[in-house]
Amino acid sequence: MIEPLQIIEDSDSSISIKWSDGTETNYTAPQLRRSCPCASCVNEWTGEKMLRDESVADDLKFDHISIVGRYALNFHFTDGHDTGIFSFLFLRGLPAKAL
Repeated sequence: MIEPLQIIEDSDSSISIKWSDGTETNYTAPQLRRSCPCASCVNEWTGEKMLRDESVADDLKFDHISIVGRYALNFHFTDGHDTGIFSFLFLRGLPAKAL
């Protein structure tokens, strides 16, 4: 399994993750908020995305970031949303700009 070796908070709106396979990916706060997998943003039964991308401001930032065990990150966004648990597997599968 590919695991994060280093998680870098580049700014208040961007993080980079260096992975065990040698790649590095960058994620922005708006991108992550729009991809949130929580039950408020994705219907638990159907998998239908409930969050409208246009409802997330392009200048959204992280309030803070928490590590969840050894398997995920929890982002606290400046819009008050903080219920998404982003597993490392989920993050690795998101389209991100490889650095």
